[in-house]
Amino acid sequence: MSLVATSILAVVVAAILDVAANLLLARSDGFRRRLWGIGALVMVGLAFSALAVAVRGLDLAVAYAMWGGFGILGTSLGGWFFFGQKLKPIAWLGIALLAGGLAILHTS
Repeated sequence: MSLVATSILAVVVAAILDVAANLLLARSDGFRRRLWGIGALVMVGLAFSALAVAVRGLDLAVAYAMWGGFGILGTSLGGWFFFGQKLKPIAWLGIALLAGGLAILHTS
């Protein structure tokens, strides 16, 4: 596997870990449920570790933008799916634009 492919995979792993951290943070209820909060902190640390691997083969700006975009996308959809959070039509449009932007960024 090439360095760029490994880096893109690392960005995807970092984003998945970031989404998991955000969902665990929501479950922690503002750290009132400490184990959920500790799990969120562990996931954030692992996400940054994966991002560190990603910047070996990608520019920081590209890796960080992809990580952030995938993280926002995954957290929005995770909140909708797991917690029943309502997304307005404009939010769905934003998600579509974000996905399109990530696709353009990936091809640049």
